[in-house]
Amino acid sequence: MARLVVLGAGVAGHTTATFAKKWLGNGHEVVVVTPNSLWNWIPSNIWVGVGGMSKEDVVFPLAPVYQKAGIDFRQAKAVSIHPEGKDGSDTPYVTVEYTGQNKEGQTEEITYDYLVNATGPKLNFDATPGLGNGEGGIGSNTVSVCTADHAVHASQELKQVFEKAKRGERQKILVGTGHGMCTCQGAAFEYIHNIHHEAEKAGVRDNVDIKWISNEAFLGDFGMGGMHMKVNGYVVSSRIFAESLYTERNIPWIIGAHVNKIEEGKAHYELLDGSTGEEEFDFAMLIPPFAGAGMKAYDKAGEDITSKIFNPGGFMFVDGDYAPKPYDEWKAADWPRTYQNRDYKNIFAAGIAFAPPHIISKPAKSPNGTPINPTPPRTGMPSGIIGKAVAHSIVDLIKNGSSAHLHEASMAEMGAACVASAGKGLTGGQAAAMTIYPVVPDFDKYPGTGRDTEYTFGEIGLAGHWIKHILHHLFIWKAKLKPGWTLIPE
Repeated sequence: MARLVVLGAGVAGHTTATFAKKWLGNGHEVVVVTPNSLWNWIPSNIWVGVGGMSKEDVVFPLAPVYQKAGIDFRQAKAVSIHPEGKDGSDTPYVTVEYTGQNKEGQTEEITYDYLVNATGPKLNFDATPGLGNGEGGIGSNTVSVCTADHAVHASQELKQVFEKAKRGERQKILVGTGHGMCTCQGAAFEYIHNIHHEAEKAGVRDNVDIKWISNEAFLGDFGMGGMHMKVNGYVVSSRIFAESLYTERNIPWIIGAHVNKIEEGKAHYELLDGSTGEEEFDFAMLIPPFAGAGMKAYDKAGEDITSKIFNPGGFMFVDGDYAPKPYDEWKAADWPRTYQNRDYKNIFAAGIAFAPPHIISKPAKSPNGTPINPTPPRTGMPSGIIGKAVAHSIVDLIKNGSSAHLHEASMAEMGAACVASAGKGLTGGQAAAMTIYPVVPDFDKYPGTGRDTEYTFGEIGLAGHWIKHILHHLFIWKAKLKPGWTLIPE
């Protein structure tokens, strides 16, 4: 009997574990280690953050789902990986520390035959002084929608802002990224347009100033270097698409910004040209930068080999080409295909946990040497596709041995669909429905744009909102392993 241990139960980890268990059956063991007791459909947190949904609408308990599936669930966080075992045993293991199941603080060594790192990101709020932790309290000057609890807190704070606006007190709202190296601009994009929508519904939009601040070099970059897409039959840049949305909604923007300090009611930032500025606010939702989960790694002798397995940001090296090279020389082929660790062939990484070989947006620094550019997005649909491919590979390795074919899911050969909400409502909702192919541009195959414009398009309207609303229910149905769950695509 082989044992597969999956670290993390987000989109990538949950997908890997559930498909692997379905394909392996009861003859092999699947263990999921995650510090959370609840599964969260993160794309809908933006609706929780404006009061359009409750926390209960976007989460559910993991334990009953895993018990039904025959998956061994451990509510714990992974602390360290020991891929060579230890003195007296060659069996690899991972050390975990329990966060629930009435074992809080206890540690355990869980052996494995195969290991998948799908821990997702550590929300690195500390990278920007004063950014806080998304939960409020002393030292927290902004809110977050990165978790369901964060979004609940954001909704409560936003409600107070709207109440003040109703009383005639002019309010300033700032939304965007809270550091020069952030990713996940899409979540902030959705949130700012949902705030605009809710302010109009509440009749306070004329008394609320809403502003965008981002590390993108231009609106519509999204950490993917922007894109050219078909809109109503015409090919336009995502920059024009995004700028039109912001202009129509009277939302001014500050771009190329590294937010370097937050004080109560004030954000300090540095721009790509080296100049600095301040922006006052009554309410701010700034996405924190992401880091790896912070696990350590040790060899059989107990020597620290963390830098061998993880990059400085804490993300795991896989089969990509990590050789340093100028931006103009990187290729789509540099990106991972199998997500197998380069040194230990029974370890894989999926979703945000794998180390990207390079950024997608063009790197930029201010004259002061400050890096200001988005880091590559690896969330949502790509995470699910990668997780399923990794599950396929491990199942084949278990059943057919080390010579088994490894399944591939390169982001440079992968399309993705995104439905970005611009306001929730049965008849007044809007969303920008967009597709992109490939996610990582391939300028050799698609000169000029890096992508196939026949499969890269966008459109905004009520239909997009309904698609996003339907997807919310479909993906929660899928995650709960309800009848037909395997038929719902990643």
